[in-house]
Amino acid sequence: MKFEDYHISQKIKQSLAEMNFRRPTDIQFKAITPILKGDDVLAIAQTGTGKTAAFAIPALELISRDHSQRKNLENIHTIVMEPTRELVIQIAEVFRSIGKYLDLTVLGLFGGVEQDPQIARLKHGVDVLVCTPGRLFDLVSQGHVDLSQIKLLVLDEADQMLDLGFINDIRQLIKHLPKYRQTLFFSATIDKDIKELAYSLVSKPVKIEISPKDPVSKHVDHYVSYIQMDDKRFFLERLLKENPEDKVLVFVRTKVRAERVKKAMERADLHCETIHGGKTQQDRNKVMADFRSGELKVLIATDVSARGVDIPNIELVVNYDLPEQAENYVHRVGRTGRGDKFGKSISFCSEEEKPLLQEIETYLTKPINELTIDKGTYKETIKMTTDHTQEDLKSILAEVEAIDEFNRKKAKKIKAKNK
Repeated sequence: MKFEDYHISQKIKQSLAEMNFRRPTDIQFKAITPILKGDDVLAIAQTGTGKTAAFAIPALELISRDHSQRKNLENIHTIVMEPTRELVIQIAEVFRSIGKYLDLTVLGLFGGVEQDPQIARLKHGVDVLVCTPGRLFDLVSQGHVDLSQIKLLVLDEADQMLDLGFINDIRQLIKHLPKYRQTLFFSATIDKDIKELAYSLVSKPVKIEISPKDPVSKHVDHYVSYIQMDDKRFFLERLLKENPEDKVLVFVRTKVRAERVKKAMERADLHCETIHGGKTQQDRNKVMADFRSGELKVLIATDVSARGVDIPNIELVVNYDLPEQAENYVHRVGRTGRGDKFGKSISFCSEEEKPLLQEIETYLTKPINELTIDKGTYKETIKMTTDHTQEDLKSILAEVEAIDEFNRKKAKKIKAKNK
């Protein structure tokens, strides 16, 4: 089936053709028709499956159909909730691109910036509001947003929103929504908490699950190398110097860690930037724009800032630190090898992180191929790299203590899970 065969506006078909969207992916094929029929949808789909277009295409079609009948165009038709600012910006742009030939208005709403310009924009009328739950709840509480006429609610990346502690905001927002509405619920995973939230929102939903046997895309070659924690910066330096033209996304565990890795690379004359929760929104927007355009080649990120973000042509993903949550491994490596592109990922695993690697491999149901580093190459890498400065002892001890505490907590979780 092609997008041309769907009963949707010719204007939407035109924009899809310009975006080279010819045939729907599995999640799009299974979701678009029931959404157009007005059904609630509960979809479990991993990153890179095309789920944004799966709800954006039918949502825009429904708004377009409803637009001529709506008496008050200041009422918001569709709300899309996202866990992070970067995703709000990205998803809003997808709606604008697909709906470029429709007379509709899309607004991205998130915290970390002044709310007055957002309030002013809302007063002029918005068809699609893409937002983080926190900022939306703030504006609803202040009386600036009326949710009583919402026709369509989309809860995207629900598992991450729960991880980030948005559950109370979401439950409070539900009280302001009309009882009779259409609800679309998208999540990468489904557990007890997510089920409870999902079934409090949807009514007799169409259930869709896209779960390939291998959750990592076939377009991604991914490996693990065993590297001591204190030696990781030497191997990252070598990797970046040997691939100077590649766009590289480096994942670390914390924002403090991100800044320390950046400084280590700068001492080696390698330009890179960081993105994490400690950055201002203006800085985050600039960094993402530079990385997207290719002006910036190396970005060091935490999971919260980069999960779900679709940046074109990332050739290499480096897991400088292994993720605490096994499923986040799939989200990380899924930043490369998107669409019909191919990519690579390498994970640095220290002795302390082997329990995390074991959880990841259990989640994947198979071991990750090892990229073996022989003793000679290991010694040569440390010898040839330039970052041999003595770092501040206090900061090193603080990080060691933080890593030890992290490993203690993780060991407790694994022990409790195995009981």
